[in-house]
Amino acid sequence: MMTDQRKKCIECDEPFHGRSDKRFCSDQCRTANYNDKNKEVTNYIRNVNAIVRKNRKVLVQLNPEGKIRLKREKLATAGFNFKFFTNVYRTQKGDIYYFCYDQGYRKLDNDFFMLVVRKENI
Repeated sequence: MMTDQRKKCIECDEPFHGRSDKRFCSDQCRTANYNDKNKEVTNYIRNVNAIVRKNRKVLVQLNPEGKIRLKREKLATAGFNFKFFTNVYRTQKGDIYYFCYDQGYRKLDNDFFMLVVRKENI
């Protein structure tokens, strides 16, 4: 005969019945525990994504025609963060373009940058 063994939820500390390997009293507690354990990683990813989205927005605003040459200062003044981008593309000539999704830029001489838009489908 089995005795009534009540376990405590590892999230809310409430007693509950269930399988021997069950650790949470509900889906809500299981989700809350997962979110608590992953809060730092989730916040970091959210912050990086916000910076990359802002960078893309700056590139779109400064490059309405699809290709333009401008000074680094103009990008910096608009709040562009040069440390964050989604990918790098190297041309056959060796030129390096940095992209924030479909919006890209390449460093030129004398503190100038070339802004471009990638027009390929994924």
